[in-house]
Amino acid sequence: MAHHIEDLLTQWKQFPNDNWVLAVITNIQGSSYRKEGAMMLFHGLGKSIGLVSGGCLEGDLLRHAQRSIQQDQAINVTYDASDETDASHQLGCGGIVDLLLIPVTSDNNYLHLETLRQQIQNNHCEYRIPLVETGTPATTINTQVSTIHMKQSQSKHSFNNVTKSTCKEIQIVFRPRFHLAIFGGGLDAQPLAKLALQLGWRVSVFDQRSSYAHPINFVGTTINKDLISSLQSTHLDKVDAVVVMQHNLELDASALKLIASNNPAYVALLGPCHRRDQVFTRAQVDLSNFSGFFSAPAGFDIGGELPESIALSILAESHAVLHGKLTKKDE
Repeated sequence: MAHHIEDLLTQWKQFPNDNWVLAVITNIQGSSYRKEGAMMLFHGLGKSIGLVSGGCLEGDLLRHAQRSIQQDQAINVTYDASDETDASHQLGCGGIVDLLLIPVTSDNNYLHLETLRQQIQNNHCEYRIPLVETGTPATTINTQVSTIHMKQSQSKHSFNNVTKSTCKEIQIVFRPRFHLAIFGGGLDAQPLAKLALQLGWRVSVFDQRSSYAHPINFVGTTINKDLISSLQSTHLDKVDAVVVMQHNLELDASALKLIASNNPAYVALLGPCHRRDQVFTRAQVDLSNFSGFFSAPAGFDIGGELPESIALSILAESHAVLHGKLTKKDE
């Protein structure tokens, strides 16, 4: 199960009228598994969705969540792992984690979780949660969701969620899922698509050939069978990363020509450098046409030659780029 916020809210949406509690990390001192703004949901019958730690806190948090439901009040909880002699919760990070738990009810408009779910599908948005005291009635707690209109100076790929906190509220900025486009629907593209879906990304597969990109092999993705020559750059408007792996020089060249007009944050081309140069020549482009990170040979060199290893290397590299941890490809 993916833990993207949209996945959490989609599961919650199936039974919104049940007893639920929203848990959010409001402050971190030192190190922790998750950061400020991380959220999860607890059901009154014991089910939980998402995580705020590596599994150390969730069991104890469920106890607090059930008390929050019973009292219909907010509860603040602090876990202090800075004392290494205290093994109460067996935290491994050594930090101090503050969390706020709030019942999700019709009386507080379900904390506007449905609005957040709808907005985050296509837009950057900000979710504002008041930092209330323990014992505050759930009915008095009002959250806010607002769409963020990206300035021209801001990248459409704006990498990470950003969280700001004041003494009165925590402001969590969410971005839509990362979107991966794969040009090529062969056997080696299948583990790449599957792994990206497990990361919670959107995946689109482009392959005009009739023998490739069958829906049964790419469950959960969007498949486009149009001729590359008929595609417009708008097909890639909300794409963050592209992998070209059609094993055909002409098709790969057509894909790169299209991609160059859109400039996603990450572009990978399967094959060695001399093949890249051949594709560039056919497409009449070069590295200067790509403002993002261009990888050819695609992915990190981690060894291995099977499709699963190649998928891992490409996804690891693109993940690092999209999270702002990698900015230059070594030639």
